This record gives sequence, C-alpha cells and structure tokens, in this order.
Amino acid sequence: MKEHVYATVTRVLAVLLLIPAWLRSPGQARRLACDWALSLRFPAEDLAGLTGGTLAAFTAARAEAFWHHRTLLGVTSGHRDAAEQHRLFLDEARRDGKRVLPPKDSAHVRGTALDVRPREGAQWLEDHGARFALYRIYDNEWWHFEYRPDEAPPARLPHPGWQAKVTR
Repeated sequence: MKEHVYATVTRVLAVLLLIPAWLRSPGQARRLACDWALSLRFPAEDLAGLTGGTLAAFTAARAEAFWHHRTLLGVTSGHRDAAEQHRLFLDEARRDGKRVLPPKDSAHVRGTALDVRPREGAQWLEDHGARFALYRIYDNEWWHFEYRPDEAPPARLPHPGWQAKVTR
C-alpha cells in the first residue's frame, strides 16, 4: 500500500514537472521530468561512474517504464570503485560467496552493472530491458542487470562466480 502511494505521488509530481522540463529541454521533457521526479522518490540514488552507454540505456528504459507502463525503476547500486567491491567480496566470502565477484570480474567496477528496485521495476526491466541492452544476468539476483550492447542476450547464470563445468 505504501509503495502504491509513493508511486502515485511520483507520477503526479512528474506530470507537474513537465512544463518546467519542457522549458528547459523541449525535446527531452518527459525524460527530464521523469528523472527529476524519480530523484525525489529515490534520493540516495547515485548514477555517477556509470559508462555513458549504461547511463543512457538506463535513463531511456526507466522513462519508458514510467511514462508508458506506470512502473517506477530506481537504482540501489551502480558503479563501485575497486576498494568497495573488494570489501563487499570479502564480506560475502565469509557467508556463501554467491553474490559478489572480486573487483577484477565485477561489472559494477566497470560501470556497466545496475542493481535496481523495486521488484516490480526489476520485473519490467527483465521483460523489456533487451531493447536497451540491459539484461538480468543471475538467477539468484532479481535486481542485478548489466549493459551489454554488443552481444546477443547472455545466458543467465545461477549466481555470480558460477563456472560451467567442463566435460571431457
């Protein structure tokens, strides 16, 4: 119920922001109003450090989700520096080791991975993300998507760090 209220308020706010967004950038008013409204809905969101392609794909995807499907799409984590990724990797290694890759293997460190929210937004991105080259990569992480523009949709892996067994 609470999430529904937040979503409704965010949509109303975006509609109210259309005029100032149009005055600032007529050709990008919907995207800009969406960005402004969602920045208020998800104030801790940090998109800095994402590659230009990843950022463009994500902002285009979430504007479409927002305006055409009434779905909110936010980011809980995007780019991470190698030190932060290493700390997360060590913390995860103490548990089951199935959710965090070392810095050298992490798409977060490369700026091409996004952990999204809420779950409805992640489901929308799973259903429509291929048009933006954004793909869910792991079975055990409904929130993790990667920008992969130059390849066919990747096969989904059970979890980060999973290695296919080689048969002889």
